[in-house]
Amino acid sequence: MIAIVDYGAGNIFSVKNALDFLGLENELTDNPDKIRFAEKVILPGVGAFPSAMKMLEQKGLVSVLKEEAHKKPLLGICLGMQMLLDKSYEFEECDGLGLISGTVNRIDAPDLIIPHMGWNELQMGVECPLLKNLGDAPYVYFVHSYMAECKEENLSAWVEYGGKVPAMIYDGKFVYGAQFHPEKSGDVGLQILRNFAEL
Repeated sequence: MIAIVDYGAGNIFSVKNALDFLGLENELTDNPDKIRFAEKVILPGVGAFPSAMKMLEQKGLVSVLKEEAHKKPLLGICLGMQMLLDKSYEFEECDGLGLISGTVNRIDAPDLIIPHMGWNELQMGVECPLLKNLGDAPYVYFVHSYMAECKEENLSAWVEYGGKVPAMIYDGKFVYGAQFHPEKSGDVGLQILRNFAEL
């Protein structure tokens, strides 16, 4: 079973619909025990980093996610990916989950429209099992104004938007982050979710 963390700041129903479409057993939950007993965990997210982290803390989920990330696959999506990192500077300095080394800063692209919204082509970096069998020139869908800054060793895919914008990060073990929305990225996104389920 895949637990989709329902903490009040997630694009939860579109994620659930995609998993249902693929026939993958899943449950929306904010119950720490259900997250512990799940085989895999998805941390979705839309909105602002500080308020999302506060919601996770209020529900007592920060320590649970940190513990489970060392035991089973965890996928953060959009803001959920950003929260995997050490720290964000969106509105204020705010600590993240610290599961992958890095920070979150506003996209620095003065000649381009912010937010970065729409389809963009993935450029591959460090090998990642979620990026198998995507075909040639895989495009995925983004909506974000802030971006990760991380080590090259954790950068599995990126896109060009006024510079190199991380699209998929990976700790090399259990923790994955997608800045884009796989659940809104057509066949490519569904394949990424399928790959996650098959880990």
